[in-house]
Amino acid sequence: MKFVFTDKKINLPNKVHAYAEKKVGKLDRYFKADTEAAMVFSVEKGRNNVELTIRSGGTIIRVAESTSDMFATIDAAVSSVERRLRRNKTRLEKRLRQDAFTRSVDAEEVSSFAPVSDEEEYRIVRTKRFPIKPMTVDEAVLQMELVGHTFFAFKDVDQDGRFAVVYKRNDGDYGLIEDDT
Repeated sequence: MKFVFTDKKINLPNKVHAYAEKKVGKLDRYFKADTEAAMVFSVEKGRNNVELTIRSGGTIIRVAESTSDMFATIDAAVSSVERRLRRNKTRLEKRLRQDAFTRSVDAEEVSSFAPVSDEEEYRIVRTKRFPIKPMTVDEAVLQMELVGHTFFAFKDVDQDGRFAVVYKRNDGDYGLIEDDT
């Protein structure tokens, strides 16, 4: 596993990076050799924040944790990743048999949603460009869960590559928006 550490506006001692590498390295058993773990450390209002993003082929898992102690925050982030992996274990095993991890996903593929303000004039504050990959609805739901977002855009291979969006509903179920053309 390759590690990338980023310290935002703080200087952490090397022992924190070594501890993070040791803890996140234990997740290596879930992934293939080409896995990259990116960790962003920051401190805001006395809270230690860690954002952990793991990329392995076509799978991206992202978690963000915050506690009063940096070591505890690292432990919480690793626990969150393990919890997501266990929760999606059967789906991940199915993808492993189908070699889904060999598909590559760019970091720009993960998108975010900025809520619209009540003003009459709309402002676009962020634009992301990414290739929309062909996949099944189940693969899209899995990818959405692994990145921790509430929606995911993709090309539905079961509908001849038409644009579609899966989203998480307030009741915990999932919804699907399909292109009608």
